[in-house]
Amino acid sequence: MSVFVLLHGAWHGGWVWQRVAPLLRAAGHEVHTPTLTGVSDRAHLLSPQTGLTTHIQDVVALIEAHDARDVVLVGHSYAGQVVTGVADRVPDRLARRVHLDAFVGDDGEAAIDLLPARIAGHYRESVSGPGFGWLVPVRSLTVLGVEEQTDLDWLGPRLTPHPWLTYTEPLRLTGKADQVPGAFVECTDWMRVFTPHAERAAARGWPVHEIATGHEAMVTAPGELAELLLRIAAA
Repeated sequence: MSVFVLLHGAWHGGWVWQRVAPLLRAAGHEVHTPTLTGVSDRAHLLSPQTGLTTHIQDVVALIEAHDARDVVLVGHSYAGQVVTGVADRVPDRLARRVHLDAFVGDDGEAAIDLLPARIAGHYRESVSGPGFGWLVPVRSLTVLGVEEQTDLDWLGPRLTPHPWLTYTEPLRLTGKADQVPGAFVECTDWMRVFTPHAERAAARGWPVHEIATGHEAMVTAPGELAELLLRIAAA
């Protein structure tokens, strides 16, 4: 039995894994889907000081509180930064880390600097305007490759602005994260923002998998994603 800890990306919450978590549990695994501080059902804790360090501590605290071992830590999109930070903090508790269409950052790198320049520019403009200088407003779901109206109706009302400091605070790593085997999953049916990170993963010798769906694979291809995560965990 593995312990899966599934981390959502920006604007989402732990609820976004509702279509994947039951499939992993049905296969006999323990599954945790925390919501990171400041978003979704924890939006009441949002402040300008909510940063990457906050989110890393969220996950470290959860893993330690449950005394979890052999954890398969999965991070979607922005949460790739969180996965790397957690792997550096508690490598002995992790069996594997999975970056799901997600950042693969190094020491000193901030998420905003890991985005393509054009997209990073859009982020900065939206933060300085409707984001009041410290929030990342919700991005269009259709841009992320979500096309089905039922999925749009399910996701849209639940998304909340994301704390900007999580994108500007750089990773601070000791090198211990390298002890944790990594894997990368790229979602290929959208603009493929994370292809450079898939290439980083491949250069590190990580297995790189593809799913022919949009960025929100846990919503648009939950069965295929769950099956892939089970294979990765068993490898």
